[in-house]
Amino acid sequence: MSKITSTINNNNASITNSLDTNTSTTFFTGSSHNHSIHKISELEFMIDRDTNIGMNVPVKIYANETLISRMISDRTIRQAVNVSMLPGVRKHVVVLPDGHEGYGFPVGGVAAMDLTEGGVISPGGVGYDINCGVRLIRTSLTEKDIIKAKGINELINELFTAIPSGLGSQGKIKLTKSELDEISVEGVKWSIGKGYGLDQDAEVCEENGRIKNADHNKVSDTAKRRGMAQLGSLGSGNHFLEVQKVDEIYNENAAKTMGITEKGQVTVLIHCGSRGFGHQVCSDYLRVSETALRRYNIKLQDRELACVPYNSQEGDDYIKAMNCALNFAWSNRQMIMHWTRKAFERVFAMSEQQLDMKLVYDVAHNIAKVEHHKVKEDEGMRDLVVHRKGSTRAFPAGMQQIPSKYRSIGQPVIIPGSMGTASWLLLGGQNSLDLSFGSTAHGAGRIMSRSAAKRTHTSEQVKKMLKSRGVYVKALTREGVVEETPDAYKDVDIVAEAL
Repeated sequence: MSKITSTINNNNASITNSLDTNTSTTFFTGSSHNHSIHKISELEFMIDRDTNIGMNVPVKIYANETLISRMISDRTIRQAVNVSMLPGVRKHVVVLPDGHEGYGFPVGGVAAMDLTEGGVISPGGVGYDINCGVRLIRTSLTEKDIIKAKGINELINELFTAIPSGLGSQGKIKLTKSELDEISVEGVKWSIGKGYGLDQDAEVCEENGRIKNADHNKVSDTAKRRGMAQLGSLGSGNHFLEVQKVDEIYNENAAKTMGITEKGQVTVLIHCGSRGFGHQVCSDYLRVSETALRRYNIKLQDRELACVPYNSQEGDDYIKAMNCALNFAWSNRQMIMHWTRKAFERVFAMSEQQLDMKLVYDVAHNIAKVEHHKVKEDEGMRDLVVHRKGSTRAFPAGMQQIPSKYRSIGQPVIIPGSMGTASWLLLGGQNSLDLSFGSTAHGAGRIMSRSAAKRTHTSEQVKKMLKSRGVYVKALTREGVVEETPDAYKDVDIVAEAL
């Protein structure tokens, strides 16, 4: 494994006593019910199924004492309990170490619904930024090569010029409606076919960068108008492009398989999603789901969990539209990677081949997919629609869904940290299938709201702090720097250790 270092208020739940490591139990209040969290092991906690309040399955929380104390300070656990009440949910609802409050589902949450027994699909269980995800690019450069050249500042400035970023940012190409429809179905294959990348790029993307069963006719004209101008742009919030260096290598064989060969090797991490296209798809189908609740007699603890039966017309429509947004996001990251390669070529006066800028892996964060999992030991495999909200797939070695070059070691898993902290490159393990439906965390996890960050930090303070760590940051606005201060996130090393 490789570690890559990069250059509350709560209305619905209150803590009635702190986590007590001696009794291994904490209580929190949600609505009119108290819930107890039992400590099972150093990194595993559980809320037992309570049929009196409508829980269909227990809630499993993977965290240490520090991380879970954060979770019970907002609605994270309350939201997970609400998810456990959804129709068709199976085995357990999972909260991962980076878990924090989200829309409906907690971010860092996983839930699987049974396709044959009334399972539902929930737009809030995928999120607004459909297929927000990360891709890691390795290079033949080392930190010394950057120092010998014109330095990190010029490289970052060139990348900032080459790749549009910021709220409402537009891509460098303007798509026609028919082109957007093609991208919605073809994903990265469209970009590669237009000369924005290599065939081998698609081989190391989840779903090969193209998920089937996408129908652009299920996407609204509003979503299409938003997407036509945004292909190849980072957007805002916690989305970023980061130049990094390898700090430690723990498994040399696995690292070599992924093209990570030495300490100081330069890599690039890209984090973004489906932009306004996916956001609008989510908004559109949340309204559809809210309207359909009464028709299907679905009762919810939280309307943010609006859902429809997977095997319904509304469910089928959402899945086909969501898949369009998934494909758009993979193509979006592909375009950004292409312009990243070109920026490196200009700065270092080397060809893409000389730079050996190959994609290590691209994985989705916000997604729902039908997969086969075992729910009970005495049963066979079942078809489940697995919702991963702020969560990434982590399949073990041998799984056919993993690219052939990684099948012997397991699926690469990329855990990005915040600005000025480490990111982690890990591998899916065999236990993940039983523990979390083959899922793991997607990042450090936010602990401070953007408004709180702006109240307590200034851009000058954040930049000064990052500079002291050898980090050069460039953003479109001062607010963009302040909102993403490292203080706003959990310690990614602690999250990685828990994983």
